[in-house]
Amino acid sequence: MIGRTVLNAWRSKATPSVSSSSSPSSNLVKHCQLLVVGGGSGGLGATAVLGNKFKTIVVEPGDFHYYQPYFTFVGVGLKQLNECRLPMRKVIPLYAQWIKESVSSFEPTQDLVITDSGTIIKYDILIVATGIYPAFSKIPGLIEALKTPNVGSNYTPETVTKTFSALRNFKHGNAVFTYPSTPIKCPGAPQKAVYLSDEYLRKQGKRDKANLIYNTASEVLFGVKKYADSLWQVANKKGIKVNLHHKLVQVEPGQQKAIFEQTQGDVKKRVSVDYEMLHVTPPMFPVEATAKSPLADSAGFVDINRRTLQHNTFKNVFAIGDCTAHLPKTAAAVAASLAILDENVRAFNSGKDIKAYYNGYTSCPLTTGFNKCILAEFDGFTSEPMETFPIDQSKERWSMYYIKRDVIPAIYWKLFVKGKWTGPSTLRRLMRFGSS
Repeated sequence: MIGRTVLNAWRSKATPSVSSSSSPSSNLVKHCQLLVVGGGSGGLGATAVLGNKFKTIVVEPGDFHYYQPYFTFVGVGLKQLNECRLPMRKVIPLYAQWIKESVSSFEPTQDLVITDSGTIIKYDILIVATGIYPAFSKIPGLIEALKTPNVGSNYTPETVTKTFSALRNFKHGNAVFTYPSTPIKCPGAPQKAVYLSDEYLRKQGKRDKANLIYNTASEVLFGVKKYADSLWQVANKKGIKVNLHHKLVQVEPGQQKAIFEQTQGDVKKRVSVDYEMLHVTPPMFPVEATAKSPLADSAGFVDINRRTLQHNTFKNVFAIGDCTAHLPKTAAAVAASLAILDENVRAFNSGKDIKAYYNGYTSCPLTTGFNKCILAEFDGFTSEPMETFPIDQSKERWSMYYIKRDVIPAIYWKLFVKGKWTGPSTLRRLMRFGSS
């Protein structure tokens, strides 16, 4: 249990009491040492490594935990949605109490949160892992378009099956794939969708009738030059038209038109593209409760030190995963930062100096075909490669495809969700004779 002297050491003034308007006397009040908000990869990983060391509560409204990297495969029919998930009750450890709600308000000056039902949960240490959500409504016409048979998105369980339906029913014309201007989950996933769609259409004998277009709001194809160079070769070899500086701003489902804002220097203009199939990667944002809380920076992300994962203002608050400012947004980054979170939370609880530093490791296995993959591993802060294997990982390899398809998911379900996997750093040192 954290002593009050530890908590008070970083507070500059007394903590006010909860106002009567936000906490009527009828509200249930719970207490815990460790509160984890969120049941995605970040929240589940944090609970697995720390939950048995404290009296722990997890707040998560979902019925299922999804292995989202498989969604790319679901979108081309290589996996079924039920292969990507387990019931939340089976993956949240028994030593943690699960409250099946959402947090509606964070009150870090009072060491508490308030749930949708009005329940107050007081904590000694808070870990925020609320992720980011796909904001389909931010693009006019997209909600309506997703109700039509030729538009899908690999970013939610509800829309990923529509991607395969649209692909399966494709006859001829433009198949358009998009990438937004905001941070997103797994930045490589949108182009994986187009590469695998190319492969599917070839196997179905439809590729010569398809014009595949990848329109990205970014100024680069991929953020690490070594891999971007290889991906340009892949796109050119497959005959995929890549347009940089193209941001989706509107969909007209009745006319089957996607409207993009094209940027050339200081000049912006709108470009209309007809589609027979449209795969949308929507803009993504932190959830409202997080974004509007005192924990957030100006962009709505949790304002933490990117090396220690500790909040820059509220020192008994930590965060992990997509909801954080500055951290790479991949499951690999979550795994690599779990050991740092574990060590630093325990150090804070004991009143010791925080010394563990996250090195920025992240990874994106870029599937370029049904048996080919470029395993991109790099420093998410410097964009320099940080590869595990003593080979050139910028090349398409069947071995990396099977690691992506079979090995990594097994590690996730058998090790990660049980708190027994914190990334490949040990393997990297062994494979590269001690280098990190």
